Amino acid sequence: MKKYIITAALSLFSIASLSAQSKKDAQVSKLYQNYIAIKSALASDDADKTSKAATEFIKTASTIDYKLVSEGNLNILRKDASVISEARTVAAQRETFLNLSDNMIALTKEFKLSEKPVYVQYCPMADGSWLSDEKQIMNPYYGKSMLSCGSVKSEIK
Repeated sequence: MKKYIITAALSLFSIASLSAQSKKDAQVSKLYQNYIAIKSALASDDADKTSKAATEFIKTASTIDYKLVSEGNLNILRKDASVISEARTVAAQRETFLNLSDNMIALTKEFKLSEKPVYVQYCPMADGSWLSDEKQIMNPYYGKSMLSCGSVKSEIK
């Protein structure tokens, strides 16, 4: 069921306007930076910091023009970020971060979010991927207990 939901969400992202492909947009780039803040807070096992970063993510998502990213896609991102911001435990936040990451990876393939490479990293223990702005593994799914667990699966330029 989870794979079906993820596939459906990814399909929504692939429907994004062709004119938006590889367009660098400041709002979408800021959304990526907010995502990186969530990932970093989870890697440091900090639920409060993660919640605050997710709240910033929601604010940024609310400013993005629907002509760039469809309303349905933004609603999915905001919903995941809302669950993360309202969760009070790192474990609950990490559970939803799996979905947020899958949807952000799809979005990253549509937009140029950074001048630097964006790395798609993977943790086999969590069976989950995430985005990073650096090659070094800082695992958001296990934090300090297994910070370097994972590998770089691909690079998006």
